[in-house]
Amino acid sequence: MADQSPLSFLKIQKAFNWVWVLLLGGILAVLMLILILANQDLPSFEDLENPKSNLASEVLAVDASLLGRYYVENRIPVDYEELSPHLIDALIATEDERYHRHSGIDFRGLVRAVVKTGLLRQTNAGGASTITQQLAKLLFTKKPGSGLERLLQKFKEWIIAVKLERSYTKEEIIAMYLNKFNFINGAYGIRAASEIYFGKTQDALSVQEAATLVGMLKNPSLYNPIRRPERTQKRREVVLKQMHKNDLLSRPEYDSLRLLPLDMTNFRRETHNDGLAPYFRMELRKELSRIFDQEEYRKSDGSKYNIFKDGLRIYTTLDPTIQQYAEESMWDHMADQQKKFDRVWRRKDPWEYRAPEMEKDGPEENDMMIRLATEGLTRDIRETGRYGNLKGKHLLPFLREMS
Repeated sequence: MADQSPLSFLKIQKAFNWVWVLLLGGILAVLMLILILANQDLPSFEDLENPKSNLASEVLAVDASLLGRYYVENRIPVDYEELSPHLIDALIATEDERYHRHSGIDFRGLVRAVVKTGLLRQTNAGGASTITQQLAKLLFTKKPGSGLERLLQKFKEWIIAVKLERSYTKEEIIAMYLNKFNFINGAYGIRAASEIYFGKTQDALSVQEAATLVGMLKNPSLYNPIRRPERTQKRREVVLKQMHKNDLLSRPEYDSLRLLPLDMTNFRRETHNDGLAPYFRMELRKELSRIFDQEEYRKSDGSKYNIFKDGLRIYTTLDPTIQQYAEESMWDHMADQQKKFDRVWRRKDPWEYRAPEMEKDGPEENDMMIRLATEGLTRDIRETGRYGNLKGKHLLPFLREMS
């Protein structure tokens, strides 16, 4: 028995070694498989160099003032040099304290998040995604449909984040992130968000206003200042606390700012009709469409310009001062016309209105007069150019399809 004990021990030790080899090999194989799957559908070098974003086109008056915008997403990019220092400080302090000390992936932050969230079950441990990873998620990854897809997406975010860090400076990444983010309520990018929520340019934001917008980055629907002001204010306080923690605010500044109410009195949603000369801009859009159909005005790749997505600056000869006077005069004139209309028709339907003298006639005569009035209005409508255009464009094709 004594002679067999060393042999038995060696066999057991050898078996354990094989178990470790198989276990580590299995883990490496799974990691390799995940990396292979994560590398699928990654953006090309050209995509990284020219990430796509829908940019609003601006229509400018003769004095270069803004008349309005054409857009699918109301986004006007802002360069890093133009960004408010309050925004930059709040962003880094809240979303990525070690932003300038990593190359896209913060492994120290990742380990901290895993230990605190996974092992210690702390809900306030903070996320592990860097600003660069969040930009990668905005630009190139889709919403996952399962846990496995989310795991693969996380690996993709890491790979893309490293590539972004190699292609852009830290300053460019911050500007891209703030320009790309959807702050909801029609506010695409930091410039539109500042205008819509606070009625000012982003470089004029106060510290608490910048903290409000940065707080929305975690979840804009959850921290919507219009629908959830109390929750948004608490999130703003978290951002201010992080700024104080990182020596960007003194204790007295933090104490005073966190007590300020959430002021959203300047909130206003923007539409295509905002600004001067909406009808002029509507006709201008038609003219631009005609111009961009011509070969000589195509892009270098042969595709047509899109005024709703390509971020064009369109200069016009319209004088904004004269236009303002004209619109004010028109509104005054139309107000007088509306009063006359109300006085004549007494807010009744013109199609069924009975004149006082008609009341003396019998029911048959009244019906005949209404029918004649209806036929007359219908005839006049059909003689207009607008009716003819709409008839040829919509009614006749519909009738042919029905027949």
